[in-house]
Amino acid sequence: MLTPGASFGVNVGGIVGTVAQKILVIGSGAREHAIVRALDRSPKEKEIYCLASNRNPGIADLCDEILIGNFNDPEFVVSYVNEIGVTLAIIGPENPLANGAADALWDANVKVVGPKKDLAQLETSKAFTRDLLKEYDIPGGPKYQTFDSLNGVFDFLTELGENYVVKFDGLAGGKGVKVSGEHLHSHDEAIAYCQELVNNGGEFVVEEKFIGEEFSLMSFCDGDTLKHMPVIQDHKRAYDGDTGPNTGGMGTYTDANHSLPFLTNDEIEEAQEINIKTARAVKNKFGDGYKGVLYGGFMITTNGVRLIEYNARFGDPEAMNVLSLLKSDFIDICVGIADGTLDQVDVSFANKATVCKYAVPEGYPDNPVKGRPIDVSGISNPDLLFYASVDFKGSGLVEAGSRTVAIVGIADTISEAEKIAEKEVSSIAGPLFHRTDIGTDDVIQKRIDHMESLR
Repeated sequence: MLTPGASFGVNVGGIVGTVAQKILVIGSGAREHAIVRALDRSPKEKEIYCLASNRNPGIADLCDEILIGNFNDPEFVVSYVNEIGVTLAIIGPENPLANGAADALWDANVKVVGPKKDLAQLETSKAFTRDLLKEYDIPGGPKYQTFDSLNGVFDFLTELGENYVVKFDGLAGGKGVKVSGEHLHSHDEAIAYCQELVNNGGEFVVEEKFIGEEFSLMSFCDGDTLKHMPVIQDHKRAYDGDTGPNTGGMGTYTDANHSLPFLTNDEIEEAQEINIKTARAVKNKFGDGYKGVLYGGFMITTNGVRLIEYNARFGDPEAMNVLSLLKSDFIDICVGIADGTLDQVDVSFANKATVCKYAVPEGYPDNPVKGRPIDVSGISNPDLLFYASVDFKGSGLVEAGSRTVAIVGIADTISEAEKIAEKEVSSIAGPLFHRTDIGTDDVIQKRIDHMESLR
C-alpha cells in the first residue's frame, strides 16, 4: 500500500515512473491559497485538488482541479474524494471541522490534517475549552462561568468588576466576543448583549478580561508530538490605532527570530507548554489524538501567559506569515501529522520577518461593498499576493463581500517587511482599504512600552 506523501516506482514496459499523491484542500480563502502554494513548492509528485466556495484564482492556477461545492457537507466531501481517489485531505476552515468532515474522511480511508469533531470543540465551544483546562489543571485559563440564561450573570459581572469578556459559545467568525472598555462600557450593556445571545438560543461564557499584549502560537500536532511555528501578533480591529469593529483579522507580523519584540523566550516556552498539555488532555479525554494545527491565542500579562482561546486550524492571516517562511517540505509535514510520525519530520522556518496586510472592501466588516472590480496588476511580486474573497465577473476580478486580498512582506526586519507590504497593498486598485499601521515602528514600540509598563 502506498504511504500518503510518498511516491513509488512502477515498471511500465520497462520504464520506471512515479505515482502521484492526490491531495485535497478544503476551503478557498487566502489561508487555503497559502496552503496550496506550500504544497506546490514540494518537489514530490502530486496532484492538488480543491473544494471551494468560490473560484480563487491563486488556488485555481496551482490546482489540478477546483470544484465549487458545499464543503461544509461531509457526505459531499466524501463523495468527491471517492470520485478522484484522494489519499490525503487538508481542512482549512473551521465549519467543516465542526460538521465532522475529518471523521467522515477517516471513515472513507482518507488521511486528514484537521481534528475530528470532538477534538475540534477546542474551537467550536468556548465552554468546552475552559472546562478542559480546569479538568486537567492546565495553567493559563481565566476565572469564568457558562450561562444559557441571565440567571447569575449580574452577580458574576459584579464579582469581575470592570474587567470582563462575554463570548458566544460557538463559531462566530471572530466576531462573537465583546470586551469591557472596548465594546461594552457598563454592566447594563453587557447584560443587554447576554440577552441578545439568550434570545438567539445560544450559550455564552463570561470570563475575566486579561490585560496585556496578545500573540498567537500555532503548533503542528500528530496526536503526540507538537512542532511549533513562529509566534505572531494579529490585529482584529478594522481601523488604524486598533479602533473600529472586530474583524476576521486585518493583518499580522512576525519577527526574524520567530519571537515578538515584547516577548521573552521563557514566555514563548510557557505558551508552547500550554499547547502541549492541551493536546495531551484531549487525547486523554477522547482516546484519540489531535491531528492538525493547534492554534493558541494567548496574552502575556503581569501574571504570565494566559490563554484567550483556541482555533483548530491555521489562522487567517497567520497562515500566510508562517507558510511563506516554511523551509521544510509541507507534504512531509502533513503526512507526518496524519501518520503520527511528526517526530521524524524536519520542521524549519526561514529567519526572516514578515508583515501581512489585508485589503478589504469599503464598509467591511459590517456593510462591505460587493461585486465591485479590483485590479492587482500593480503588484510587483505576485508571490507576495494571496487571494481571499474574490470572484470573476467577465474577464476581471471583483470583491466577493469579505476580506479581499492579502499581501505579505518578507525581509530581515519587521520595519523593512512592513514597507514592502505597504507598498504592494497600496498598489491594489478598487473600493478597498487596509490598515496602514500594522508592523510600523510606532505600533511595535507601543507594544513594547505597554509591556514594560506592566512588568
